[in-house]
Amino acid sequence: MKNNNMIKSLFMVLGLMISLPSLSHQLSTAYIIANLDDTGRIQGEWQVGLTDLELVLGLDADQNGQLTWGEVIARRVDIASYLAEHLKVQRDGLACATQFAGIERLEDHADSVFAVTDFSAQCPLAGVLSVQYSAVFAKDDSHEVVVNISDDENTQSFVLDNAQRHIEVNLADGSAWVTFKEFVYQGIIHIWIGTDHILFLLALLLPCVLLREDGQWQRNPQLKNVLSTTVWIISAFTLAHSVTLTATALGWIVPSSRWVEFGIAVSVLFAALNNVKPLILRLGWVTFAFGLLHGMGFAGVLGELGLPGDQRLLSILAFNLGVEIGQLAIVLVALPVLILLAKTVLYRRWLMPAASVGIALVALNWALERF
Repeated sequence: MKNNNMIKSLFMVLGLMISLPSLSHQLSTAYIIANLDDTGRIQGEWQVGLTDLELVLGLDADQNGQLTWGEVIARRVDIASYLAEHLKVQRDGLACATQFAGIERLEDHADSVFAVTDFSAQCPLAGVLSVQYSAVFAKDDSHEVVVNISDDENTQSFVLDNAQRHIEVNLADGSAWVTFKEFVYQGIIHIWIGTDHILFLLALLLPCVLLREDGQWQRNPQLKNVLSTTVWIISAFTLAHSVTLTATALGWIVPSSRWVEFGIAVSVLFAALNNVKPLILRLGWVTFAFGLLHGMGFAGVLGELGLPGDQRLLSILAFNLGVEIGQLAIVLVALPVLILLAKTVLYRRWLMPAASVGIALVALNWALERF
């Protein structure tokens, strides 16, 4: 009876996994790029995705699922009013007089089309700059905005999201350190919300605590062997995605985002199915090869976040470090649990295969959606 309940629970977990949405790396992201001069005047632009504007304002007048330039221009006053309502700038505790121009142009980057509006603000001559942002969150709580603020000497970059809608900026502070911390944080967050990366890691970790003998999975009794196998697999993945993340972010390679996302889904599918019907037992080089694809996926996220022009390499290194920290945290949480579970026959016969099948089904769904 107890085993029957366990099996039912496993199938419930599988059902939940299959229902997971396809979470690729396309985010709801806006961009604010601003310059503050020595008179306290800010000149900037705000780039908002057309899909986000449609979500909050309903720009598609004929509701045919296609936005035209005419439909955008027809609502340019409403768009400017919406932006003015959801971006507040202060300096030294005093509101800056802010003006928004109407939408004048579109820009295409990060595989999305953005409406661009210029704005200006007159602020006090000195003091800490405060930015309050609240656009889109009511309709999409995963939305975020990348804020780049510069003066004649420094540039600082921040990412605001639903959990953190407010920042205070002192451009006299060390901009490099501020940018470094922000991009480390973003690297950590984006591997934690990257379900495909997490499931790939999990699919690789599931058999690390086992040995394949006589066509069966057996417990690996040597902790040293478990750790060495894990270190080898994770190191191969880390090295590979670090190389392509950097190369892609610097523009040395320009892969198709569609095929990268499809390839990532296939990598998860292969890793999971290989646990059920092992074709390759030494996964180091295979993991390295798939890691190259995952690095391109991470670079896609970094491209959406935007790279400060004078701190590109620093931002890439910081984001990469954040990804590694986030990945290490996942391994440190998952591996001890798997080591304990591997002591049970239930893990070898049911839990590991069932989890692998569940991951494979999720990955198959992603692959079909992304193809």
